[in-house]
Amino acid sequence: MSKKKRTFSAEFKTKVVLELLSGEKTQAQLASKYQVTPNSLNQWKKKFLENASMAFDVGKATQSFKEEIADLKKENDALAKKLGKTTIEKDWAVGKLVSLDSSTKLDLVESKQAKAALSLTRQCEIMEINRSNLYYQPRPISAKDLMIMNRIDQVYTDISSTYGYRFMHQQLLEDGFSIGKNKVLKLMNKMGVQAIYPKKRKLTSIKNHEHKTYPYALKDLKITRPNQVWSGDITYIRVQGGFMYLAAIIDWHSRAILAWKLSNSMDTTLVTDVLKEAIERYGKPEIFNTDQGSQYTSKEHTKILSDHKITISMNGKGRSIDNIAVERFFRTLKYESIYINDYQNIKELRTGIDQFMDFYNYNRFHSALDYKKPMEVYRKKKLKVA
Repeated sequence: MSKKKRTFSAEFKTKVVLELLSGEKTQAQLASKYQVTPNSLNQWKKKFLENASMAFDVGKATQSFKEEIADLKKENDALAKKLGKTTIEKDWAVGKLVSLDSSTKLDLVESKQAKAALSLTRQCEIMEINRSNLYYQPRPISAKDLMIMNRIDQVYTDISSTYGYRFMHQQLLEDGFSIGKNKVLKLMNKMGVQAIYPKKRKLTSIKNHEHKTYPYALKDLKITRPNQVWSGDITYIRVQGGFMYLAAIIDWHSRAILAWKLSNSMDTTLVTDVLKEAIERYGKPEIFNTDQGSQYTSKEHTKILSDHKITISMNGKGRSIDNIAVERFFRTLKYESIYINDYQNIKELRTGIDQFMDFYNYNRFHSALDYKKPMEVYRKKKLKVA
């Protein structure tokens, strides 16, 4: 059993050293008397003598301590200031992280293999995501589901955009598909497809308190000039063996497409990238209208609009008709490019869409513009306004 190490107070050491200095007893006698080692006595004596002068110059010693305390205080103030700044920056950064969509957050998590500075658990806590999501592997979409989704897209575009999931379910049954209503609803949600209602329905859904929604600002508004109103939306685009998402921004007055982006995921980055590009190339609109999808109600997207002092307008719940300009453009794109070309891969699809956008903006007559071309109207009217 190990012997417990003894500790001695300053008063005890002083008493023993003074007795040692008196010279009345030998070092061995004192060591035996106080049950300490001779080596300890020598160390205590040496330290006592080294600091003995302090007893005759208290002012100097005090001043030394004061200067040391002042230096420590100055260092402490600097550290406190740095800590305060770091805390503010950290809160700002965490706020940005939390506003990102789930898929982007997951991409930012650093694995153990990357020798991350923070543990996976702590990273997930900071970004407010469940750690189990790191290990989730989404099941690849089946060929059957892809076929059904393509048919839903065709029905929505060719037959009726007023079909909700119940009508769509009936149409699919008639087409020979074996599928339940809930599965149809799930696939339509995945595609971002919803029925266009001609009349406003009473809102019964619960609002998402994390994402603010905004009122519809286009009711009874007379749109007379470019950059007065822009609209943004996302649509499902099929390609051989899979599907993609297309985000686009249209100028309501001229029907010109100002920016677009093709992506394999329907996330916040998709819509923010398109918005930034449109503003950089064409300035800013007075009003920007979208649906109430999570991509458009995200803090990141609405902040861009607020920072540019753009009025935010959003469709009523379930009212895609409120964003009819971009809805009609997507229908035109699918009729005149997507369906007739049957693109085999993403590269072909991207090239095809790029070519159609150029044709649509600069060469295609538009009936709503008295058979003028969208970009012709946009640029001509914009010059007059300027």
